[in-house]
Formats: sequence, C-alpha cells, structure tokens
Amino acid sequence: MANKSAIITGASRGIGRGISLELAQIGYDLVINYAGNQEAALKTVEDCKGAAHEAGHAISAIAVKADVGGAGDREHLIQSARDQFGRLDLLINNAGITSIGRADILDAKEENFDQLMAVNLKGPFFLTQQAANWMIDLCKEGIIESPKIVTISSISAYTVSVNRADYCMAKAALGMMTKLYAVRLAEHGIRVYEICPGIIASDMTAPVQAKYDKLIAEGLTPMPRWGQPSDIGKTITALAQDYLPFSTGEVINVDGGFHMRKL
Repeated sequence: MANKSAIITGASRGIGRGISLELAQIGYDLVINYAGNQEAALKTVEDCKGAAHEAGHAISAIAVKADVGGAGDREHLIQSARDQFGRLDLLINNAGITSIGRADILDAKEENFDQLMAVNLKGPFFLTQQAANWMIDLCKEGIIESPKIVTISSISAYTVSVNRADYCMAKAALGMMTKLYAVRLAEHGIRVYEICPGIIASDMTAPVQAKYDKLIAEGLTPMPRWGQPSDIGKTITALAQDYLPFSTGEVINVDGGFHMRKL
C-alpha cells in the first residue's frame, strides 16, 4: 500500500523540520517546502529518511522550493506533490516570516506589511484552497480518506506586541481561516485544525533567547521550559493518526500553559 503523504511548508528548519521528522517516523511521504535555504531543506530530507528507517518505515521525501506568498510558487508546490506521490493526505501550513524590522505600530511601513501578509496569510489561505479542492477529488476517487489541513499560528494571535502588529494580525486571521475551512470542508470529510505554539526554540526566536530565558525563569509559563519543534511535531502526528476523529476547527495550544490566565 502507498504511504500517506504530506506537504509541510517552511520545513527546512525550526518547527517545520520538527514536524517533518515526526511525520517521517509514522511513515509519511513528505514534500519538504523551503523558500531559500536549499542546503537545510536537503538535510531535512535526508534526516527524515533516516528517522523513518530507524522507526521501521521506508518513505520518500523531496525538497521543493516555493514561496507560498506567490501564486505560481503555490501551484508548483501542489503540482510537485501530484507528480511525486499522486495524493495528499495532510497539508501543514507552517511557513511564515517575522515582522520585518519589528517597527513600532506608529512607524510600520506599508510595503513590509504587504510582504508579511502575502506569506503569512494570503499564502496559507490560497494554498489551503488548492489543497482542499485536490483532496475533495482524491476522496471521491477513493484514493484517500479522512485528510487533514493544519495551520500553525501562534500565541501572537491573541498576545499584543506593538512592534509586530502585522505578525499578530496575520496570526489572528489564521484562526478565522481555520474555522472557515473547517465548516466548508466538513461535509467532504476533511478536518481542519489550528495549532497555537508558544515560545519554541527556533531560528526565529534565537535573537531573543536571553529575553525569554528570563521570562520563563520568572514564571511566564506554568511549564517552566522552552518548547521544542518536536512538541509541535508530536501534536501533528496525533492528528495525522486520527486520534481526534470527531473534532474539527479546533485550536490546540502547545505553549506550556501560556494561554491560561493566573493570579
């Protein structure tokens, strides 16, 4: 039987890489998407094959360069999955960029706003649209069953950072996108989820490591540690293996308890 397959955007490093490694261990064929760092993407491909082998699986994995903010690149990404695997069981919308320049909201530049929104919001919206239409066809043809679409958002969806307004707004909008697609696709048997990571050790958070080391030590999160990309990956594998069969449109917090208010 053919392996199930997944597209993971922004998968060369960080959270995307962690997700890819966990999916490899449960036997998924993988499309490792990257925007610029081919070397890191190819390393992720090889590491995923190795992780799968250690877990007793034989998988295929390919690296595909595509900027999800561009329509042509999104089409190329989907077509690469069609050509290589002929199926798509799981889409992970993970690719994103941080706020360019981290300017105060009173000084933010329109061109930077547009660039971030193209990658962090427009890209996932229209990539999900393309993937969902293909998944519907695949389900009708009996090639796949119970596919899923998972979008990685952030605690920034509800936590204000006035020097990252565009980032916060895009992440908040992804939450509504998840609900919209969850409702629209439920009749087709496609389940849609949002995963909301907290403070995760990655390239994006490396420049502010000292700041968050201090905040975590002072009790920022009930669980007093950094999150790891594998924490997100393990959550994805639970969804991929149908451990939440009667759930869609759900927000899953993977944040060490940050989302809970406490006195």
